[in-house]
Amino acid sequence: MCGIAGIYHLETPKPVDRARVEAMCDAIAHRGPDGQGVWTAPGVALGHRRLSIIDLAGSPQPMASPDGRAMLVFNGEIYNYRELRQELRALGEEFRTDGDSEVILAAWRRWGPQCVTRLFGMFAFAIYDLDARTLFLARDRLGVKPLYYAQLSDGSLAFGSELKALTAHPLLRREIDPLAVEDYLTWGYVPDSRAILKGVCKLPAGHSLLLRHGAPLPRPAQWWDVSFAERRRGKPADLEAELLHLMRQAVSSRMISDVPLGAFLSGGVDSSSVVAFMAEASGNPVRTCSIGFDVVGLDESAYATKVARLFGTDHAARTVSPDDFSAIELLAGMFDEPFADASALPTWRVCQLARESVTVALSGDGADEALGGYRRHVFQAGEDKVRALLPQSLRGPVFGALGRAYPKADWAPRPLRAKSTLLSLAGDSAQGYARSMAFLPPELRDTLYSPDFLRLRGDYRAEDEVLALMRQAPARSGLDRAQYADLKFWLPGDILTKVDRTSMAVSLEAREPLLDHRLIEFAASLPERMRVQRGQGKWLMKRAMRRYLPDDVLYRPKQGFVTPIAQWFRGPLAQTAREIAASAPLARTGWFDQRRLQALVEAHVAGTSDNSRLLWQLLMLDRAFTGLGIL
Repeated sequence: MCGIAGIYHLETPKPVDRARVEAMCDAIAHRGPDGQGVWTAPGVALGHRRLSIIDLAGSPQPMASPDGRAMLVFNGEIYNYRELRQELRALGEEFRTDGDSEVILAAWRRWGPQCVTRLFGMFAFAIYDLDARTLFLARDRLGVKPLYYAQLSDGSLAFGSELKALTAHPLLRREIDPLAVEDYLTWGYVPDSRAILKGVCKLPAGHSLLLRHGAPLPRPAQWWDVSFAERRRGKPADLEAELLHLMRQAVSSRMISDVPLGAFLSGGVDSSSVVAFMAEASGNPVRTCSIGFDVVGLDESAYATKVARLFGTDHAARTVSPDDFSAIELLAGMFDEPFADASALPTWRVCQLARESVTVALSGDGADEALGGYRRHVFQAGEDKVRALLPQSLRGPVFGALGRAYPKADWAPRPLRAKSTLLSLAGDSAQGYARSMAFLPPELRDTLYSPDFLRLRGDYRAEDEVLALMRQAPARSGLDRAQYADLKFWLPGDILTKVDRTSMAVSLEAREPLLDHRLIEFAASLPERMRVQRGQGKWLMKRAMRRYLPDDVLYRPKQGFVTPIAQWFRGPLAQTAREIAASAPLARTGWFDQRRLQALVEAHVAGTSDNSRLLWQLLMLDRAFTGLGIL
């Protein structure tokens, strides 16, 4: 696990200033405190920061192939590198190290750009081919590891593992993209299709770029996708067995490490399942860690303790107080772009706790997206049944009118909060799901913007990309399309960004076994009833795991990491909330209706409505603008 950066001249192979790449690497030093290196040649420079995990002494980077033809910088882990090494050795390749980096180089020599299809793991890497004078950039299938890039005014392309690597380059254009602000206020993050700065791109998950001197910057080429179009047949017992085999295989392959390894344990289904298979594969107690809260209703540490005792783990737990908001400034700095998933705070704290005893930690991320585990998946399946019964010509006007008239009852029990459901049913399946994913619906966003911003935004709506993804998805049902959107949009933009930045901030490698692409492809082929059934998500997984986990772990309501931001903004952060509305960086943009923001703040502080997510979004946006230093 590391950080990478580099510069490549697209026009002519002009010399590259080594100091610039060194500065880019220094900006992401937290990703790799164990080593660093920069390599230059005419028209190209590659930089690397290393966190040593495998072959601790034998795989420094940038790494050259044995024949000197290719040079690599690599962030991630290749879990099938031992099998690939054997295959490549049989084809005549020679190896000098015991790590996975050299296997990538050998795979490139043998298969060229198609080498990515042979790599099982999480990765973002760059290979410069000295003979062809090409630069190849690639990102893993699900987008576990990030890769930013931007074309600069001198004709070069700069790339790096985080945006802060690019902002270390003096030629990077530093202008906020207002459409990214629309995206951010909709989703709570800037998705992979855009960046907060104009001209900056993120290489999409499962895509690659092949750059040549003298050729224009090409569009990324997709090399992997997941399909929900096929349906696997079989008895539930047989599908259970296959699922368990894939989960077991995914976990064991991610336990390869030359440094201490452990797991995050929340006490939920996913992390508990990972720990179960780790305990099964390990001859020693698994090291686990969890974070609890001293707020009634938010703490689930008792379940983590129960699972830890069940599998005899070496468990560490820590309680986070509501006054943990003191870390907000540090948290905002980890992401560069605005990021409003408040669970990033406890995720960072559990990463800190894990790093005290291990360098690698396995997480349970990915099962919800793959196997239909979110509450919105259950709602989507149910709402699609209603849509099938009533034509759009009837649902649109009837449910739309009811939804607009229904009050926004934040205070009411969940079954009585019907406004979002009615508005969802008024649209088609894709429109309904996009609404369920959004932090802020379009009718609320529009009240926040100034006339100037509305003119800048024009016809653009953040939901359009999700609608296109769902409508073009290789899928059969509304649930299929919803999960496809989660895997392609929500997962890399929110979940994996959160885990990557918070773990790398403390130089911890996080691995996600439930995102093994073979497991994802299997889950996508399951009949819908094997994913969502009788109001239960992850139906087949829970059924399969009953031999390992008790029912009160498997079937309790999903909770996840929850941060008490509503209480914060009515208590110790009330004044901070009031200051947000008059924030100098936000005010200088001229993009927001300051009076409207102030009214929402006061309504929240007074307890008449819950606007905590919006306030957190605005706070993180303010801190991101301040951190970028351009407003």
